[in-house]
Amino acid sequence: MNVYHLSYPNHLYNIKNNEGFSLAIGFFDGVHLGHRAVIQEALVKGNEMNLKTAVMTFDPHPSLVLGGRKEQVFYITPLEQKIDILEQMNVDTLFVVRFTSDFAKLTPVEFIESFIKRANVKHVTAGFDFSFGAFGKGTMKDMADLSAGEYSVSVVGKQEMEGDKISSTRIRGALKEGNVEDAKELLGRPFMLTGVVVHGDKRGRTIDFPTANIQPKEGQFIPAIGVYAVKIRVQEQWYEGVCNVGYKPTFNNPDEKKLSIEVHIINFDQSIYGEEVAVHWYKRIRAEQKFSGIVELKEQIGKDKQVAIDYFKL
Repeated sequence: MNVYHLSYPNHLYNIKNNEGFSLAIGFFDGVHLGHRAVIQEALVKGNEMNLKTAVMTFDPHPSLVLGGRKEQVFYITPLEQKIDILEQMNVDTLFVVRFTSDFAKLTPVEFIESFIKRANVKHVTAGFDFSFGAFGKGTMKDMADLSAGEYSVSVVGKQEMEGDKISSTRIRGALKEGNVEDAKELLGRPFMLTGVVVHGDKRGRTIDFPTANIQPKEGQFIPAIGVYAVKIRVQEQWYEGVCNVGYKPTFNNPDEKKLSIEVHIINFDQSIYGEEVAVHWYKRIRAEQKFSGIVELKEQIGKDKQVAIDYFKL
């Protein structure tokens, strides 16, 4: 998949495709089932019209530039993950548009001239609620009306699950509650977090449950505090495991809040410090809790491990 990073007004196109593109456009955080419906429609149109399929996304999140969000933005799928997923979907080209204050000022007409027509787009697909241009004034009706016959337009309707819209907001809500099973259904795949294995306090080894202490990559969404059944990818191999997200209240001072993500990898005994790993989240087993001592903690971890083993047997 070709990846082009574009910025305004100094973006340059070096596109080797004279035939043009069938383009899916949106922020696509999560690349969830609703987003996949948009991208799949672009793929279908590409095949029908003998066009390469492209996706246009934006980086960073518009709210960071527009100032509407005071807290840090955490992505369901950071750009690196998004690229991998789109490649797996057989998208030919990805346009990553840098969302800047100058870009945010573009009128709908200027956006279309600079980022649709100049990119040799012959068909545009987006969701029914996609907007573009300054203050989001451009609608998909405007996208069609301003085409001047140079491209055609498809609008994908609202995608629902259990009567509610499939959305990134809904997925974030599920993850905040630790409901990784609902998030998995909405995403069409397990939620994934990536990071590097770093040195922790090594206390797990002293209680016969060694863990990989994971430092997540910056900007990733982290599910609610608790204990989860997960799978972890180490050196391209997947292993079952139990993950604790929390502050380890049995050992730590409750006033010193330092979040940790630790995975006990089942049937695994290797040193993996420095390895980049990925964690797939499947089921929340329980909330984090404080135990009276090591014996009670070991008993509970053993039970958690068995829950995970039984879950993955299903």
